[in-house]
Amino acid sequence: MKGNIWTRLPHGFTVLAPMEGVTDVVFRQVIAEAGRPDLFFTEFTNVSSFASPKGRFNALERFQIAPTDAPIVAQIWGKNPEHFRKVASALEGLGFDGIDINMGCPDRHVNAAGGGAAMIRTPDLAIECLRQAKSTTNLPVSVKTRLGYTAIDEFRDWLPILLRENLAALTVHLRTRKEMSKVPAHFELIPEIVTLRNQLAPDTKLVINGDVKDLQMARELAAQYPEVDGYMVGRGVFENPYCFTEHQPNQAELLTLLLRHLDYYDAEDARYVERQIEAMHDDAELALKLDGKVRGLPFDPLKHYFKIYVRDFPGAAELRAAMMNCQNTAEIRMLVERRQQ
Repeated sequence: MKGNIWTRLPHGFTVLAPMEGVTDVVFRQVIAEAGRPDLFFTEFTNVSSFASPKGRFNALERFQIAPTDAPIVAQIWGKNPEHFRKVASALEGLGFDGIDINMGCPDRHVNAAGGGAAMIRTPDLAIECLRQAKSTTNLPVSVKTRLGYTAIDEFRDWLPILLRENLAALTVHLRTRKEMSKVPAHFELIPEIVTLRNQLAPDTKLVINGDVKDLQMARELAAQYPEVDGYMVGRGVFENPYCFTEHQPNQAELLTLLLRHLDYYDAEDARYVERQIEAMHDDAELALKLDGKVRGLPFDPLKHYFKIYVRDFPGAAELRAAMMNCQNTAEIRMLVERRQQ
């Protein structure tokens, strides 16, 4: 039994936000090398996929952990309480330090399925899913949510519902689902949210998310709002992958970090192939689904990261355009190394 990781984090701790298609096991290793946060989250995983024989392999892939990830929290979403129970009972054995339930994702497909921010509109179901998750695990369970679905003042009713559930931590993205990320985060509401936490659940760690760009900003906010326990950084990693440090990288360092990203990708690709072979050996249905053929990691999603490393220097746009036409990591390396010469 690992105990409650949230109680062992330093005051004013930093967290890398779970971002779909971004914070996978490969990119987390890159951030760990550049300068890690105090806590990692996985991308979110659908509990119904994990509970389904057809979707279990892909769900397990999203739960892959690298040695540099620790401590790490698994984030899950869905709307089926029984599936939350099943997933929570399995996650402890996979090496995680906590479980977080996503009740804030604004994606319309997730919301149409009843998950993410849509749970703000179904509080009874949300609490049942939360309670089922807590019932079968020793891991601390937390929630990440938004101020509300449509109106800002929804938080006055919604957050108390969550806080009364004795959460290990509550992360509040300071926008509504309707606002997406189109308006500035409502930092002015932090004092009222702190008061709610202090009154209803003083032992629940409070984490603030939304427009927190880097370590420096987290420290500034911590000085302004000393009762907030931690700060979650999301899009800031796109501006600076060293955002959890005070370092401002130069062009050469960013290109070198890109090459390390490719190294981590290639290593994980090899492990992914091995896991498929092993899984097909034990799962005839999966073998049939894959036609008995192993596949490497999808390559095109790797291209989403290029803008992090290749920017703000003469010829950056041309280099990114050339990289977008590459078909494998060897071709990308050739272009980058040529630029470094």
